[in-house]
Amino acid sequence: MESQGARQKILQKIKQALKDPVPVPFPDQVADTPIFIPTEKEMAIEFAQKFTELLGKFVYCADEQELIKQMNALIITKGWNKIYSKETAWLTSLRALQFDPVTTEDLADCDAAITLCTHLVARTGTIVLSSKESSGRTASVYAPIHICIAYADQLVYDMTDSLVKFKDNLEGFPSMISFATGPSRTADIEKTLVVGVHGPKEVYCFLIDNPLEL
Repeated sequence: MESQGARQKILQKIKQALKDPVPVPFPDQVADTPIFIPTEKEMAIEFAQKFTELLGKFVYCADEQELIKQMNALIITKGWNKIYSKETAWLTSLRALQFDPVTTEDLADCDAAITLCTHLVARTGTIVLSSKESSGRTASVYAPIHICIAYADQLVYDMTDSLVKFKDNLEGFPSMISFATGPSRTADIEKTLVVGVHGPKEVYCFLIDNPLEL
């Protein structure tokens, strides 16, 4: 009974605090806009650091030609024979540059899935995907390997910056927004980290600095 009474007292204090919020002690010091606005280059470095800390594999590409070389080398090294991707416009662009990846329509049986994304969040190393991408809701989740292709101008600093961009878009919010922060992992069983349980066991992010005019 005593513990129940203590619990009620704590809840009552919380309710009272929410009802009568404490005013900001120095209102003139509260900025309406972020004080620190990192450059695109700084965000790319921070994203790479955070993303790799989360077991993601980051690849910087100066342009799309370098992307093709890096992607081709990765596919050959890993021995991937079946690539799943719904990004038909992107695949057409690659084929125009003499790169013809073997594609499959069977997501459940693919070696890796390639998607685009909407944003990259530098502060958390997060890939933001939405229904704007042709790959839909499943490609980045069900494939054993997820390969994301992004451009430097898609970098944002924080999660709120990503949401603001969605809000400010003339088309409004997409029907689906997904936040992927590194490969799937869990430590539920005896606190042992296991990667790839509920999603991809490897996540690659190819960041392109300067897109080419195709």
